[in-house]
Amino acid sequence: MSIPIHHGARLRSLLAGLLVVVPALAAQAQPTTLRFNFTNKATPGAVQVKWNERTGAPLYDSARGYGFVDLTGALPARAVHTSGIRSDGKGFFISEPAFEAEKGFEKDHYNNFGMAFRIKAAPGAYAIRVRTTSSVDDAIVSVTGMQASRLAPGVFWDAASLLPNRTAVSAQGREWSYRYVNGRGFLDIEIEPRRTNTPVGIEEIAITPIAPKPRAAGTLPTIYTLGDSTVKSYTFDEAPMSGWGQVFDKLFDPRKVRVLNYSMGGRSFRNAYAEGRLNDLLMDGHVGDVVMIQFGHNDESLDEARRFGRGSTEAMVETFITEFYLPAIRARGMLPVFVTPMSRVNGNARPGEPYVNSFTKRRIPELLKRLGAAHGVTVLDLNAASLDYYNQVGSTGIIPMVMAIEAGETPGKTNDGSYANGHPANKIDGTHFRESLSKQYARMVVGELARLAAQGNKLASGIAGQLRTEVQAAIASGDWSAIHPEIARDIVAGEDAYYRDQIEKLLQLGALRTDAQGRFNPQQTMGVREFAAALGTVMRLPQGALAQYADGPLSRELMGVILLDAYRARFTDRPAYMTDYNGKTVVPGAPGYDPNLDSGAQGAMYYPLVGWARLLDTGEVSAQYVARLREAYELGLLRSEAGIERGRMVNGRLLEPKALVSRAKAAKALYFMWVLGQPPKTESDNPV
Repeated sequence: MSIPIHHGARLRSLLAGLLVVVPALAAQAQPTTLRFNFTNKATPGAVQVKWNERTGAPLYDSARGYGFVDLTGALPARAVHTSGIRSDGKGFFISEPAFEAEKGFEKDHYNNFGMAFRIKAAPGAYAIRVRTTSSVDDAIVSVTGMQASRLAPGVFWDAASLLPNRTAVSAQGREWSYRYVNGRGFLDIEIEPRRTNTPVGIEEIAITPIAPKPRAAGTLPTIYTLGDSTVKSYTFDEAPMSGWGQVFDKLFDPRKVRVLNYSMGGRSFRNAYAEGRLNDLLMDGHVGDVVMIQFGHNDESLDEARRFGRGSTEAMVETFITEFYLPAIRARGMLPVFVTPMSRVNGNARPGEPYVNSFTKRRIPELLKRLGAAHGVTVLDLNAASLDYYNQVGSTGIIPMVMAIEAGETPGKTNDGSYANGHPANKIDGTHFRESLSKQYARMVVGELARLAAQGNKLASGIAGQLRTEVQAAIASGDWSAIHPEIARDIVAGEDAYYRDQIEKLLQLGALRTDAQGRFNPQQTMGVREFAAALGTVMRLPQGALAQYADGPLSRELMGVILLDAYRARFTDRPAYMTDYNGKTVVPGAPGYDPNLDSGAQGAMYYPLVGWARLLDTGEVSAQYVARLREAYELGLLRSEAGIERGRMVNGRLLEPKALVSRAKAAKALYFMWVLGQPPKTESDNPV
């Protein structure tokens, strides 16, 4: 039978069932479903939400445990309306005569108002079902500030589309259903109209607790990494950018643990929650799984007042952590770990100038350390470790490891188009970095785990115990050469470090080698046969495909001819890097758009900015090479090395055909061709 509002004892009993500690829910054979009926027709077992002709819809009362609110529990709180709610006996509904939207930011900041019904509910997971008074074409239903447009089926959390959202909203007819992990102590069921003067409302709400998932025997525990572009796993079309979460898994013993990266560019504590990323991770996880969280860079954005912005004040970040993240994670029986965000690298630092912490606008690292201490959360201080490393290697060592891009380094793209002619933003991007640095950050993170384990931190000790035996030995000895043999002894500092990232990758692929002393000798001249053999390796050409060239010092004109031969042997059509991404701009709202990479530039081209006819020294090209070298140049396989500069989109006008090619410059060309031959949407640490 129905439960009248004045019969509060039964309702308090039902609410108490939702407010017990979550471990007790796991022991319940049949979870209690709490239902709210908004019609005049009594529904057995449901709370009857009654309309009052004098006072209208019931407002939220924490003692009663439910009611409508004027401000949602989102951050920032969104204004909704209670005075406009009406009832026709078939449900509660509202119609809005006008909406609000910020001009130019309509997708980020808008308010269609509507209504929000609040239900007192303990931290934990719930199956939520909402039956509306109107069809899905008229209404938008969301829970506690979630972004409904991101919760539809077909969303992937990663760039390679390997991690689908498995907790997408189901919306059919007038029924909406969703699985949601709550941390706030209440649920807001928000119903917004899609159009003005269109009634939308509620007929029934049902919420059912979902118990934490115990890990079955034989199932490996999971470490989840959740963060922004500095933790993200990248694809080849974004090369050479990398995140430490992409290489972190390689440090762990796959027989002991699996490592899953839920990170994405442009994310913060705020929008990782709003889009359902945190929610899906928590629904996927089992009791005892670890959630390693690193946000901060995008939290500094000054858009905290926008509904679906990235930025948060420090007070907002604290609320997200203490009222959204920690209660929700712990209610699922999972274990939080904070990682303080690494400092940005100052790309304009003068030689010898010390690197200092970039977090001066919003002191997120200090906030995470304070909240970790207050709430018993293990904190790994990557921020401090990163600064120590920057100052150890200096500017000549660190700049080659960040996104300081010059012409001819990569066929990859950014939001603004191709990187092939240099960085379209005309800057040294010290926020983002290459794999050579992501490996170092991953090393710092596990080093922090080992440091805390030695101090008696049990969680850190447990995670450190899942590292590969060789990694544990490297941490203990400080010698990482067995883990990263591709880091040659002579590419970590000074002029020889300039193409460190490319050299490391070529050594890692086995295409090039060091000498007996572990040196790469970047300034030595590259040999023709060594280059041709390496090119055949990275382009996956048949054995001997480029064996027709006599050995000797490699000149730039001969390198261009060999590059063209490899290109012809590998491709029948131009690869996507030359076509699909050529001059294309990813605009806000488009799939793959990362606001943290938006420089305002548009349409950066792949093909050389300086045409063959404008080069000043083509008359010096050997006659037998002219046609092929021109084709190689116009395909962008060979570019001027004179007058280019890292952090600028600029081409030179000298081809220097007779100049000899150093091993470092050869590694640059080989890396470019390696990326060109890879499927664009494959993760860049997993070449085919």
